[in-house]
Amino acid sequence: MVTEEQARRALDTVIDPELDEPITDLGFVRSLEISGAGLTVHLRLPTSFCSPNFAYLMASDARDALSALPGADEVAVFLDDHHDSDLINRGLAADAGYRGTFGDEAEESLDELRAIFRRKAHTAAMERVLTAMLRAGLPEEKLHDVVLGDLPPGSSTAALLRRREALGLSTEPSSPVLVDDEGNQYPREEVPLRLRMARSVRISIEGNAHFCRGLLRTRYPESGADQSPVKEKVS
Repeated sequence: MVTEEQARRALDTVIDPELDEPITDLGFVRSLEISGAGLTVHLRLPTSFCSPNFAYLMASDARDALSALPGADEVAVFLDDHHDSDLINRGLAADAGYRGTFGDEAEESLDELRAIFRRKAHTAAMERVLTAMLRAGLPEEKLHDVVLGDLPPGSSTAALLRRREALGLSTEPSSPVLVDDEGNQYPREEVPLRLRMARSVRISIEGNAHFCRGLLRTRYPESGADQSPVKEKVS
């Protein structure tokens, strides 16, 4: 039998692709019920018109994460109060897949969608660790030479390594930190520009997350108790 703690930990691995935070931290998990080998989860989003493809991706990932638990024989995930709730819930129940659920409206595959936001998440994580090094006194002209082995241990470094691994990029200590989506190091003269561009991506992600947390609390006042405190971010 699956325990609630096991189910919650599984849901912790489900990430909002646009906000780059677990759905559990954001308060998107409305309820979790366990009955024997059966698990039922209801999800809620900040608005009824949140992007359907993001909504489906999170609901589908939640179902997959729970289904992978030993002893979870029946898993049902429902998206509540969304303009495409019926469509998405039917697709999940029938295991129809993304394209099977949305048909001609599915412009991109889920793999393409994931790749886009994994690249953005990597860019933001890369900027966080490099900005932290600047704050610690490293001159900007030295950023080009920073490798993974130079980064201090901690959550920001661990997050960057996870995002590099998700993109198939090297996590060897000798690998340069400031790289493009393919793992190629930027030229030294481009460092200031690339860092500014990465900062704009990071600020956009964090700003959207803050906005969506507030919208969720406005729509569902009780959701505030389910949201994890926002971790301190670099500015």
